[in-house]
Amino acid sequence: MKPASGKVWLVGAGPGAPDLLTLRAAEILRRADIVFHDALVHPEVLALASGARHIEVGKRCGRFSTAQEFINKRLVDAARANAVVVRLKGGDPMLFGRAREELSALDTAGIPYEIVPGVTSALGAAAEAGVSLTQRGVARSVAFVTPRVGEGEAPSEWARTVAAADTAVVYMGAGQAAEITKTLLAEGVRPDTPVLVAESATLPQARRITLTLRELPGIAHSGITGPTLILLGRVVAAAASARISDGLPQRDVA
Repeated sequence: MKPASGKVWLVGAGPGAPDLLTLRAAEILRRADIVFHDALVHPEVLALASGARHIEVGKRCGRFSTAQEFINKRLVDAARANAVVVRLKGGDPMLFGRAREELSALDTAGIPYEIVPGVTSALGAAAEAGVSLTQRGVARSVAFVTPRVGEGEAPSEWARTVAAADTAVVYMGAGQAAEITKTLLAEGVRPDTPVLVAESATLPQARRITLTLRELPGIAHSGITGPTLILLGRVVAAAASARISDGLPQRDVA
């Protein structure tokens, strides 16, 4: 086996807006020889790696995606031919990013790596909407979940986790709004639970829809096309009321 000659950096690209990239991530991108990036990484972030070869390996629901095993192999091969290899992932690389599979492949191949955390989209969406995910006397626990499971994987306990948390953020769930609602109601979550649907958070085209859990299936008719998060909990209602009483601009969509 040919020894590794380079290092792989798993870098978080942040929630969307290029100016939310960390300083460390920007510095690594400027040094990169090759960048394997997700589909939704902002072009201005990729532009920082001006001297690197850019290869898209993103995964998007309902569209052609690069097989994970192939990504793993390409990272290993790239590290044997380049000094600085960047695997650029949306949000934070360690949250719903299949990072462990890639790190295991690098470990097996004896290739060194480093992880550069990023701002996950839940935090970007919450900040933009003025939602404090925790709040004294209201919310002391937060859950980040996704209803999706890979082929051959065991069912997830995501709904039970949401029901037990004061605040929950559902990733990759907009296309399953009706099923999510049915499952959460069956788990005992109140139908009047406040919900915020955040589309394309932190970007100029960002859109927010405020409603309740029982109304959540209606987002299927709202024309959502961008990456979307579903936030649930009393803190959502508290933030919406505060923004109205403060006279701040509203970006909610009926």
